[in-house]
Amino acid sequence: MKNYVITIARGFGSGGKDIGNRLSDALGIPVYEKQILEMASEQSGLSVELFKNVDEKLKGSYLRKKLQGYPSTNYIVEATEKNFISDVNIYNIQASIIRNLANTQSCIIIGKCADVVLKHFNNVVSIYVEAPRDVCVQSIMEKMDVTEQEANRMIYHTDKYRAEYYKYYSGGGDWTNPTNYDLTLNTGRISRENCVELIKEYLKIKGFI
Repeated sequence: MKNYVITIARGFGSGGKDIGNRLSDALGIPVYEKQILEMASEQSGLSVELFKNVDEKLKGSYLRKKLQGYPSTNYIVEATEKNFISDVNIYNIQASIIRNLANTQSCIIIGKCADVVLKHFNNVVSIYVEAPRDVCVQSIMEKMDVTEQEANRMIYHTDKYRAEYYKYYSGGGDWTNPTNYDLTLNTGRISRENCVELIKEYLKIKGFI
């Protein structure tokens, strides 16, 4: 059977990454998140820190003021060109890796605007995971051992830069719009374990497993 890809967009603290890891174990396929940054660094010869610095975020106010459409270029420039380390080129390097993964193996990709990168692929299931703020706060407090105030601050800033990143690279799309995805799951109403089971059932309906 043809390989398939599951993309997971997630609100900070909603458990999307945890669901991705559980799904990886259940399906026996790899999950990619930070690994994509390392792969992009290896492919491009650029420091992995450059990719971490723009991981699902836009650098500088000049980009935040230009959330008006998809970047004018989606190809990877040569290392000799002065804009080789631009944010857009770094995004394009990651996007190239994501497309290659979708063409060659079954896997789970967390974040990275993967649903946008793979929107024209017919072997992709896109998931959005969210939860009410109090559920996310409690999750972050327990996982990261921070105060309620700090958890709220982290959620606000992380979701904000993820939304800006998605809007820029999707050409103005709303990261939380349920029509962007096959399934939208609320972990405040259904357990993470049952989210995995729901996704598996959907994969069966689609004929992927």
